[in-house]
Amino acid sequence: MSEALVRPLRLAAARTRTYVWAAGAVLLLALPFYVDRFWLQAGLFAMAAAIGAIGINLLTGSTGQLSMGHAFFLAVGAYGYCVFAAEGGDGLTGLGLPTWLAAVLAVLVAGLAGGLFSPIAGRLRGAYLGIATLALIFIGQHVLFNARDLTGGFNGRDVPPLSLFGLTFDDRELVVAAVPFGSAEKLWYAGLVLLLGCALFARGVLRGRPGRAMNAIRDHRIAAGVIGVPVARYRAAVFVLSSMYAGLAGVLLALVFQRTVPDYFGITLSLEYLAMIVIGGLGSVSGAVVGAAFVSLLPQLLTRYSDALPLVSAPGTGGIAPGEASRYLYGAAVVAVVLFLPGGLVRVAARRRVRTGPRSNPGEER
Repeated sequence: MSEALVRPLRLAAARTRTYVWAAGAVLLLALPFYVDRFWLQAGLFAMAAAIGAIGINLLTGSTGQLSMGHAFFLAVGAYGYCVFAAEGGDGLTGLGLPTWLAAVLAVLVAGLAGGLFSPIAGRLRGAYLGIATLALIFIGQHVLFNARDLTGGFNGRDVPPLSLFGLTFDDRELVVAAVPFGSAEKLWYAGLVLLLGCALFARGVLRGRPGRAMNAIRDHRIAAGVIGVPVARYRAAVFVLSSMYAGLAGVLLALVFQRTVPDYFGITLSLEYLAMIVIGGLGSVSGAVVGAAFVSLLPQLLTRYSDALPLVSAPGTGGIAPGEASRYLYGAAVVAVVLFLPGGLVRVAARRRVRTGPRSNPGEER
């Protein structure tokens, strides 16, 4: 096919993608005006999971460093925000800082925690790094359950609502266009901004020189060092960046939950994040978002519609609990992706675009 015919087709395809993205953006902005609180909270959980999944995808998918301790850094972000923002009048430690500053400091503390671990991350690889990061989960769980002045112990602690530019993201209603906005509606837009910023930053990193260095380290560590890539420095830096992403995801989760509980930040959560990036697509920002939406929304949808689904029932009623059923399903999805879709779900869409795109004749391909 000649270039004169191919170029208009490419322009039409680009214009169509622009329209699709614009329609999706308008839909996301309009959702708080039309859907109930359940769907907004489910979407916020997915946004927080997507931010954390982007972080671990930079580490595992793009740099090849296996991390089993992602939940630890989410806990650092969530509890760090509570400690910095709370007033401390309930017998728990609280510094009473402005909540926006508390959120920033919580992310920095999560990055600092990753920085303290980064010398180990820079020297270990494969299963050895996975086992080392797994130790963070056990250390974190011990601290969360026993440092009661900081964490509240088994019962957790309340999360102060975020205040930014005079707007408090709590359940006090704010009427917008005759629609009452509570905490979920307000946080929805904050979550969209955070997710967009994190995705664009990660995309810029992967498309630039750091991304090429990270991929070189993932594909062949020794060869990357030979061509001049400072392997240990890059691996340590990516670990810090991934920890900061996890800390931000932990802050957003805490704001949505409105209460932090130690049981949530266990090894199961770390395994779920690994499932997210495998299902969505390793090394891809969009794959992290797709995988996070799949894994985080599935148990909530099964819980919502358990009465209408076969074999799934409410906990304690004799059937398969929604949470257990969701683990079966995304466990099966991981196996299916590894066997049949090594590039994850985003590669399916990429292949379809290639197949439906303009084809050149055999002479041109050569």
